[in-house]
Amino acid sequence: MNKKIEQENYTQLENIALSQGAALFGVADFKKYKACVSPEIEPLLEKFPYAISIGVELSCAVLDTISGGPTLIYSWHYRQINTLLDHIALNLSRFIQSQNYLSLPIAASQVVDWKQQKAHISHKHLAVSAGLGYIGRNNLLVNEKYGAGLRLVSILTNIPLIVDKPKKYDCADCHRCVAVCPVGAIKEKPEDFEHMLCYEKLKEFSKRAGVKYCICGICIKACRGKANSV
Repeated sequence: MNKKIEQENYTQLENIALSQGAALFGVADFKKYKACVSPEIEPLLEKFPYAISIGVELSCAVLDTISGGPTLIYSWHYRQINTLLDHIALNLSRFIQSQNYLSLPIAASQVVDWKQQKAHISHKHLAVSAGLGYIGRNNLLVNEKYGAGLRLVSILTNIPLIVDKPKKYDCADCHRCVAVCPVGAIKEKPEDFEHMLCYEKLKEFSKRAGVKYCICGICIKACRGKANSV
């Protein structure tokens, strides 16, 4: 494949995404993706060698409203960030299609299995492969600049692109999220995260007046990333 064309495509798509509100942009080699895939899209996967990962940061001021659980301000913000991500993914996908390539936008927050907390694909694992961060103790994507204060969306495509490499850093000695988790779901190792404890608490929070979504935000507020660790 022509590296110049791959770089030009990458730069063009990144510029479009950033101009429309994205904070982070990366590309993963989707052929190496090993995480969950829903039955709905599994038959299509061979068509898409690349996965674009896009992140939008959450407002620090909004996160600061969280105390003991999600607030109405956070719930609305969460919804609007997801909408923004879906618009960015839709616009990028339309552009890719206009260049005579395939593109499949995967919604930012369309859960297909709430009990297992799974979507059509794992946005966070794609983001790791695309160099946007790592999986922290809180079982979320953690970025060096934004911490866990991000939402993600993904696009599967066959437009030729250069591929990013995962970053090699981790939570190190930070345990802020462990200390604040209201149900003790966060452990020393990310792989020991207790999904069901978290899920039951999310369901409880969703019943608060006006919240509506299975969200929390407590560990997100606590996670600042290395650049904001002080």
